[in-house]
Amino acid sequence: SVSGARNMTSRCLSTASRVLGAARLTAEQPKYAHLKRGNFASLTSHDVDAFRLMTSGVYTDEDDIAPHNQDWMGKYRGQSQLLLKPKSTGEVADILAYCNKKRLAVVPQGGNTGLVGGSVPVFDEVILNLGLLNKIISMDSVSGVLQCEAGCVLQTLDEYAQQHGFIMPLDLGAKGSCQIGGNLSTNAGGIRLLRYGSLHGSVLGLEAVRADGTIIDTMSLLRKDNTGYDLKQLFIGSEGTLGVITAASILLAPKPKAENLAFFSCQSFENVLQLFQQAKSNLGEILSAFEFLDAESMRCSEANLKTVNPLGEPAPFYALVETHGSCPDHDQEKMEKLLEEASDLGIVLNGTVAQGSSQAQTIWHIRESLAESLKLDGMVYKYDVSLPPKCFYALVEEMRKRTEKHSIRCVGYGHVGDGNLHLNVSAKEHDEHLLGLIEPFVYEYTARAKGSISAEHGLGLMKPQAIYYSKSPKSVEMMRQMKGLLDPNGILNPYKTIPSA
Repeated sequence: SVSGARNMTSRCLSTASRVLGAARLTAEQPKYAHLKRGNFASLTSHDVDAFRLMTSGVYTDEDDIAPHNQDWMGKYRGQSQLLLKPKSTGEVADILAYCNKKRLAVVPQGGNTGLVGGSVPVFDEVILNLGLLNKIISMDSVSGVLQCEAGCVLQTLDEYAQQHGFIMPLDLGAKGSCQIGGNLSTNAGGIRLLRYGSLHGSVLGLEAVRADGTIIDTMSLLRKDNTGYDLKQLFIGSEGTLGVITAASILLAPKPKAENLAFFSCQSFENVLQLFQQAKSNLGEILSAFEFLDAESMRCSEANLKTVNPLGEPAPFYALVETHGSCPDHDQEKMEKLLEEASDLGIVLNGTVAQGSSQAQTIWHIRESLAESLKLDGMVYKYDVSLPPKCFYALVEEMRKRTEKHSIRCVGYGHVGDGNLHLNVSAKEHDEHLLGLIEPFVYEYTARAKGSISAEHGLGLMKPQAIYYSKSPKSVEMMRQMKGLLDPNGILNPYKTIPSA
């Protein structure tokens, strides 16, 4: 009954008026002990009743909220008492307008597949999950422009696009559960940025809701629109701190008529870079991805996920080279020629070209499941950096020397094609001494190399204070001014992205 539901709400929120203490960060509590809850209001039963008038997606039961209070790695956990699942942009606007008026902090959430704690509460923020905004609005088969809501799962969108002769320009290992709104909010890169570019280029328009409930509609279908400021770029990569993305217009890529994948082993990382140069020269415009993993990554996959090395024998490094083209025979010939030339030049130790989609999927699974395999080690310290080629893998080698006595393994893999290294150090459990060996060294190394401390994962809760390793104080101050302009009460995803002043 209604009265029963209200009584349940009251019981669930019996302590809601008090200010909650520090978030129970499951693995890194000491590191974030400095965080203090902002000057936000605490949730009351009256607030919950008000939200029930705005949307049917109101959840106060602890079991319903628990999966949304914690990230998938089990590293970050908040104490939210309320999960909201709106079904329309209008409902999102009503919710944010109320929260802004009442000064209730909000954490926007998509598929919750992030790696830096950006999509979970820190304290008791209201969780605004966009998963029910999952409609495909339109598809233009001539221009290749797809319009969809923010809660659409990336794989669902890609399957829909393929039915119309296109593919999504973004591909991630988490495509089966990540949502396009979260992808846009973090400016996710993925494995095919080399070919299709970043979301800053493929997104033609957005619909977003500001903290005060104002709906900003820039849902353009046009590839060329130089009318005033390009407002959509403010929200792409802002991690939900400037507004909540509710819909997008995306320029799709034509579905390739031919896909080829080769898997190589190399003696050194220098050979990997030489192979990349050969691939760019020989494959040209059909080169769609160039990924690498080191021997320790392969050993982790074999040990924890029981995968099988496609080449049968171990090697120091491996590379995946993929092509998207329009002529199967011609593209296959190009790939086989690359294998032949690379072997003749002594760049590769061994190699194979996948025979059919099944074998290609098996090879891709090794690369895309590395995060999953590392998680089975226990605690994983994950770093996502961009570096120039000459010092790309040297960071892994330096880190391995620093941590080998205190970790299970230190691995490096990632996107050679766009200079994005994924550095991972695993241990049985959280270790403050080990963390001290990793940070701030990893950021200092990246800064000296003039790299970026966040290539594609964002800053989230993990790295706001490290922003100065990549951005100047004046740049950060300008970001802070933009935040103050668009969200003067600071209710949107507080404690994330922008460091405290």
